Amino acid sequence: MNKKIELKHGDGGLHTNKLIKDIFYRNFNNEILLKGRDSALIDLSKINNHKLAYTTDSYVVKPIFFPGGNIGSLAVCGTINDLTAAGATPYFLSVGFIIEEGFEIEKLNLIASTMGDICKNNNVRIVTGDTKVVEKNSLDQIFINTSGVGFVKKGFKPRQISIGDEIIVTGSIGDHGTVIGIERFDFGVDMNLKSDCAALNNILYELHEFLPKIKLMKDPTRGGIATILNEIANDMVVGVTIHENKIPIKNEVKGITELLGLDPYYLACEGRMILIVEKGYGNAVVNELRKLHNCKNSQIIGIIENSSSPYVCLETRIGGKRLLHILEESMLPRIC
Repeated sequence: MNKKIELKHGDGGLHTNKLIKDIFYRNFNNEILLKGRDSALIDLSKINNHKLAYTTDSYVVKPIFFPGGNIGSLAVCGTINDLTAAGATPYFLSVGFIIEEGFEIEKLNLIASTMGDICKNNNVRIVTGDTKVVEKNSLDQIFINTSGVGFVKKGFKPRQISIGDEIIVTGSIGDHGTVIGIERFDFGVDMNLKSDCAALNNILYELHEFLPKIKLMKDPTRGGIATILNEIANDMVVGVTIHENKIPIKNEVKGITELLGLDPYYLACEGRMILIVEKGYGNAVVNELRKLHNCKNSQIIGIIENSSSPYVCLETRIGGKRLLHILEESMLPRIC
């Protein structure tokens, strides 16, 4: 096989077929995909749930490789997490690649291998996809679109939140955005910090008995927790108060974001979830979450308050208050 992507890899002929078989079939191997149909035919008779969740997203992150992941892991985890936020167990994904002429085959294989490993580890299958190749300088290396199908677990039903409901975050915030900022601008900072990119569908299994007490789940990607909490406050017409001393932020993130002039409350997380839990059940939910390897730093960070107009307020360590508004301008573009 050639070492770089050429336009002929996207013409639908011999070279396209060889690329699909050597890279994608090998890394995404499952019996549905290998049938090679234009559409995946899926037998749902063995899945005992009729409520379907469907999502799609595109990924243009820069750089495409970063500490803790790459554009492929981001794409798969992002779609899995979107389904998880809907209370749905992910089952099937599609993937579309748009690749620049000259892109190295070895890099493509590494991306596909990462995606395949994540799917295998989370019992998810990529069952259909598409590949397009465009002329050099038509795009920046590679873009990926993923769509996902899942089935909503019994017991979970998003509902109106109430005064006193508790707000939980499943881990430290700002890791992914900080890593992307450092890598993109090549500051040469010596750090052990990695992106938090991870699939979160294990939350649904661990919290099975508490699902009826979880009113809402959101993954704080673009715009970070500040933007997500503003969306919740605006949609539900409530006040949100969170406490600075309860929000898990790594020291590296604090230092680097201060250096770069970034605000960690607005930076993307790619392996975290915000949960709104019925009043009185927050501690029990946190205790269960902390049993999971990717949720050990779960924490109750605030509560829902009564208000005639929506707001998000951060209570600082010294007792002050700061309003967190929804993100209006791009702090760090191409974050995912």
